Amino acid sequence: MSSQKTSSVRRVPQRQRGHERVAALLEAAAGCFVEKGYGATTMTEIAARAGAAIGSLYQFFPTKEALARALLEQYAQSVYAELGKLAEQSAQWDTEELAARLSLFLVAFRRRHPAFVILVEAAPTPAADAMAIRRRVRAELQALLAHRAPRRSSEDLYAAAVVVQQLMKAAVAIQAEPGMPGRHAALGQLQHAMQLYLHDVFGE
Repeated sequence: MSSQKTSSVRRVPQRQRGHERVAALLEAAAGCFVEKGYGATTMTEIAARAGAAIGSLYQFFPTKEALARALLEQYAQSVYAELGKLAEQSAQWDTEELAARLSLFLVAFRRRHPAFVILVEAAPTPAADAMAIRRRVRAELQALLAHRAPRRSSEDLYAAAVVVQQLMKAAVAIQAEPGMPGRHAALGQLQHAMQLYLHDVFGE
């Protein structure tokens, strides 16, 4: 007979109180992952941080992996929503402003959600999950670019979205490297590179 701890079935909350409890558990897990790392964090510590009984935690998240995947999905949805909002606002910006916003988008998101970094880079997240997030972000970027360059082919816009995504990731790498001299100048030059590239994509 399977126990709560070994069951792979996650209970979905039906009432507001249940949703609030799940939100508290996810927030507690995020804090523990940031402080101790994914591997060193235990379910007991997460429950204690959330002020919940361990049985309640296992009821909603049978394993630590299930909890991590739920938290990662929450962050992924936040990334998509923020990119969508940026796309809506971008109609009011010139290319320089758009380049500035895109260049630091992932840097700012990772700063606000440090557990996102832990989950993507350290947790045993299935490669398919991480790839799905990258592809969705790329699709959001392609849609954003299409609004500014409606005459470009979908193939060109997809390639452009890949390049923009890689520039965004390069900004993350520059920001994350410990003790980098001239970090601010390097980010400024990357932003300038983004500007020049977007001018070309938009035919300006």
